[in-house]
Amino acid sequence: LTAMGESSMDPTISAADSTAQQDSLFSMMDVFLISLITGLFTYWFFFRKKKEEVPDLPKMQSVAAPVRDSSFIEKMKKTGRNIVVFYGSQTGTAEEFANRLSKDAHRYGLRGMAADPEEYDLSDLSRLSEIDKSLAVFCMATYGEGDPTDNAQDFYDWLQEADADLSGLRFAVFGLGNKTYEHFNAMGKYVDKRLEELGAQRIFELGLGDDDGNLEEDFITWREQFWPAVCEHFGVEATGEESSIRQYELVVHTDVNMNKVYTGEMGRLKSYENQKPPFDAKNPFLAQVTENRKLNEGGERHLMHLELDISNSKIRYESGDHVAVYPANDSSLVNQIGEILGTDLDTVMSLNNLDEESNKKHPFPCPTSYRTALTYYLDITNPPRTNVLYELAQYATDAGEQERLRKMASSAAEGKALYLSWVVEARRNILAILQDMPSLRPPIDHLCELLPRLQARYYSIASSSKVHPNSIHICAVTVEYETKTGRLNKGVATSWLKSKVPEQGGSSSLVPMYVRKSQFRLPFKPSTPVIMIGPGTGIAPFMGFIQERAWLKQQGKEVGETVLYYGCRHEREDYLYREELARFQKEGVLTQLNVAFSRDQAEKVYVQHLLKKNKENVWKLVNEGMAHIYVCGDARNMARDVQNTFYEIVSEFGNMSQPQAVDYVKKLMTKGRYSLDVWS
Repeated sequence: LTAMGESSMDPTISAADSTAQQDSLFSMMDVFLISLITGLFTYWFFFRKKKEEVPDLPKMQSVAAPVRDSSFIEKMKKTGRNIVVFYGSQTGTAEEFANRLSKDAHRYGLRGMAADPEEYDLSDLSRLSEIDKSLAVFCMATYGEGDPTDNAQDFYDWLQEADADLSGLRFAVFGLGNKTYEHFNAMGKYVDKRLEELGAQRIFELGLGDDDGNLEEDFITWREQFWPAVCEHFGVEATGEESSIRQYELVVHTDVNMNKVYTGEMGRLKSYENQKPPFDAKNPFLAQVTENRKLNEGGERHLMHLELDISNSKIRYESGDHVAVYPANDSSLVNQIGEILGTDLDTVMSLNNLDEESNKKHPFPCPTSYRTALTYYLDITNPPRTNVLYELAQYATDAGEQERLRKMASSAAEGKALYLSWVVEARRNILAILQDMPSLRPPIDHLCELLPRLQARYYSIASSSKVHPNSIHICAVTVEYETKTGRLNKGVATSWLKSKVPEQGGSSSLVPMYVRKSQFRLPFKPSTPVIMIGPGTGIAPFMGFIQERAWLKQQGKEVGETVLYYGCRHEREDYLYREELARFQKEGVLTQLNVAFSRDQAEKVYVQHLLKKNKENVWKLVNEGMAHIYVCGDARNMARDVQNTFYEIVSEFGNMSQPQAVDYVKKLMTKGRYSLDVWS
C-alpha cells in the first residue's frame, strides 16, 4: 500500500500543481483516445474493404473462366444439326462408320454430326427432343472381353448408373464386334437394351457387324435399311443420288517454318524431340530397341523377341498388360503412290475442316507433308472400304473402271459380291487398286482425306516389371503372304519392328509406344495355382507370369503350382523360349511344362489334346486347388477348342451335364478364374 502511495503522488506537490497536472493528463488522454479511435477506424475501414472484396472474387473467376463446351445439344442447335452419331472406337472403324452416317444425312434434308462421347456430357441425351426431327445413332465397338472402348468408358459408366428419363429420345445402334470372341458385340447390345430401359424409342433394329466375316458388308446392309426407316419415321424423302462432298479443304504451304510442321508426332508438335510424361495414345514414348533377336531356328516364318528401353519414362506396367506401338508404312509403298499420282511427296500442306464448328480440325496432324501423312498417319495397306471406292470413282476417266468402282460401292448383291472377291479376298490395298485401274488418278489430297488413320498395334507384354522395371519385352511373328493377285503383302507393324536395329541411334532403333492396362492378371495370392495355355506367340504374357512367379519365390513367398501348356509346329524349328522355359522348370518355378508339336507326327497334336491327356490333374487343380486358368492366342480356333475341352473335363469329373459344365466354366470367367487374351 505505501509503495502504491509513493508511486501515485509526490507529497511535496501543491494543490494548484495537482490540478494543472490533471488538466495536462486529460489532454494527453484525449490525444491518445482520439489517435486510438482514428487508428481503429482506419484499420476497420481498410479491413472492411477487403472483407467486401472477398465475395467478388468468385464472380470475377466465373467471368474469366469460359464454360466448357460439353453440350452437344447447344452445338447442334448452333449449327442446325438434327442427327448426332456417337462412336465408341478403338481402332478407328466405328469412327469411320459414324462419319459416313453423318455425311449420309444431307441426302434426306437432314444434317448430321459425328461425336466422340468422351468430349460431351451424355446426360444431355434427355434434351435431344428439343431439336426437331432429332435422332441419336450409336456406332459402338466392343473391345477385348466384352468391354467398352477407351473413349466410351465414361458413357458406359453413365448408362449403368443413370436413372434419366429418355422418353423423348429416338435412337438406333450399330455394333461392331467379332464372332470369334466370347462376348460378341456386348457393347452394342448393352447400349441398345439400356437406352430402351431408360424410355428411349428405338426407330430401327440393332445392327450387329462381325469383323470375323465381312464387317463392311454388314454395315452397308444395315445402313441401306436404316435410312428408309428414318425417312418413314420423320416423313422425309431422299433428295437424290449420293454426292461427293469434301469434308476438308487443301491448303498448300509454300513458305512455312519447318519447326511448325508435323513429322510423325501423334499429338503435340515436337513431342518426339521434347518428351514429357505421362505417355499415352496421344503422347507416345520413344523407346529405344535394345534387343531384337530371331527366336525360331528354322521354317519360313520369322519369330522375334524385342526389348524396349523405358528408362526415365515413368511408365509403369504389370504382367499381362499390352504395349501399343505406332508403326510406319513401308517407304517403297509410299513412294509408289507418289509416283503413280505424279505428286511431290515433300509438299507441305494442311487439310482444314470446312465445318468450322467441328472439334476435328484436321483428319491427321497438320501442317505436314504428303510423305509424312502416307508414312505415319494413313492406312495404305488394308483393303479400302466401299465409301472410299465410291468417292474415288469420279476420278476414273475410263467409263468401265468408273462403273466397276461404283458397282462395288453399291448395295446391290452383285456389287457386294464383286467388292468381296476383287477387293477383300484379293487383299487389294489402295496402291494395288491404283495399279490395276490405270485411269484412276485422284488428287492426292482427296485420297489422304478418304484413307483411314494408321492405328497402333497391341502386343501382350512378354516380361515382368518386377524383374524388368525399365524394359518391356515383345514376342511377335512377322506377317507376310502372297495375295490372289500374286503380290507380296507384308504386315505393317511386324515388318517395321523386324527392321529395328538395336542401339544404332536415330529412328532406326526408336519405337513410339505406350502401355494399355489389362484385366489379364496373376492371382492376388502367389500360392494360388495357375494353368496357362498359350501356343505360338500366345506364350508372350506367360513369360511375364513365370518371371514374376520366379521373383516371388526368390522373395521367400509360397508360390503355387505353375503349369504351362505350350504348342508350336516343330520342336526343332519354332519352339520359342526353349532355354528359358527349361531353366524355369529346372529351378522348380515351372512345375509342369506340357508342349504340343503339331506337325512332328502324322496326326496333329494341339494344346487341347494335352489338356485331355492330363484331364484328371487339370480337374484337381481347378476344383480342389482353386486354380486360375489363362488362355492366350488365336481366338478363332484354339481358344474355342480349349474352352470346349474344359467343358468336357468339368462334365466328366464334376458329374455334370453339358449345360451345367458350360455354366460352371462361365462362372469361373465371372469370378476372374478363367481369363482370355485372344485375337483373331
